[in-house]
Amino acid sequence: MKVTITFLHLEHTEALDQRIEEKSEKLEKLFESGSSIKWTCYVKGGQHYAELAVAGSSLHHHAIAHSENLYKTLDIVVDKLFKQVNKHKEKRQSKVHKGRANLTILEPSEAWEDFVCEHEYEELKKAA
Repeated sequence: MKVTITFLHLEHTEALDQRIEEKSEKLEKLFESGSSIKWTCYVKGGQHYAELAVAGSSLHHHAIAHSENLYKTLDIVVDKLFKQVNKHKEKRQSKVHKGRANLTILEPSEAWEDFVCEHEYEELKKAA
């Protein structure tokens, strides 16, 4: 997984790099190996902002968060992305299972009670 880190109006420190790498490893478990993660951290109006974009072959997720502390902002943005991924996963699963009847397993004798052969069907059709 490719990880890109960009800092705007911030000093690049080793501690920030480590924190972002930890968060990226946590995200790698959710996404396929061909995905890429892009982090952008910046200061605007006294607030620390973090943008996180994850792109893969069949997905794209993006989250933005801000607070007074950059480390707290990194936690918030990762939580937002996890919520997006879980919501997407739940939607996909509910669409797959939507409208399906519950499967009922019957005894062979019960299962064939309502079966009508072609010639019986034709006779029933003529009688009606």
